[in-house]
Amino acid sequence: MQNPMFIQTISEAEAEGKLRTIYEGDIQSMGYVPNHAKVFSLRPDVLEAWRAFQGSIRKNLRLRRYELVTLASAMTLKCRYCCLAHGSILLKNGISNDQLRKILADFRDAGLEPAEVAIMEFAQKIIRDASVITRSDIAALRSLGLEDVEILDITLTATMRSFASKTFDALGAGPDPVYADLERELADLLPA
Repeated sequence: MQNPMFIQTISEAEAEGKLRTIYEGDIQSMGYVPNHAKVFSLRPDVLEAWRAFQGSIRKNLRLRRYELVTLASAMTLKCRYCCLAHGSILLKNGISNDQLRKILADFRDAGLEPAEVAIMEFAQKIIRDASVITRSDIAALRSLGLEDVEILDITLTATMRSFASKTFDALGAGPDPVYADLERELADLLPA
C-alpha cells in the first residue's frame, strides 16, 4: 500500500526505539497508531515534545472548553483531520450529533454558553490574525468570568493547534480510518 502522506513515514513494523515505544502506547490506548503520530515518525522526539506540550495545556482547561477552542481553531485552519478528531472527542463528552453539526455550521447559534462562544471567537481571531487582538478582546473574556491564566491557556491551545494542523495538512496526514463514519455524517460541513 502506498503511503498516503507526502513524506516518508515509519510503519509500525519498522519502528524501533523511542518510536516503537510511542506506537505501542498508541496501540494500547487507542487501538491503532494515528496519522498524527506517523507524520512525526522521522522525529519521534518532536512528537513526544508536542504531546507533552499539548498535555500541559489541556490539563489546565476543562475538557469541553479545550475541545471547543481546538475545534474553532481547526475550522478556521480548514483542517479536516483536526475537525474530525476533536469533534469526535466532543461527541464522546456530552455534545450530540445535532449540536456538533450546529457548531460546525455556526457555533454562535448552536446552544453554547456565552463564554464558550466568546472563546471560540477569540480562538478564530487568533488563527486569522493574532496581531489584531487588543486589550478589549481580553477585557471581553474577563467580563465573562475568564481569568488571565485561562485566557493564556486558550491562546496556547489555539496557537498549538495552528502548529499541529498546519503540519498535518502540509504533509498529507489525513483523517484516521476510525473517523470514516463521522466524516460521512459531517461531509457537508467539513473543510475540503
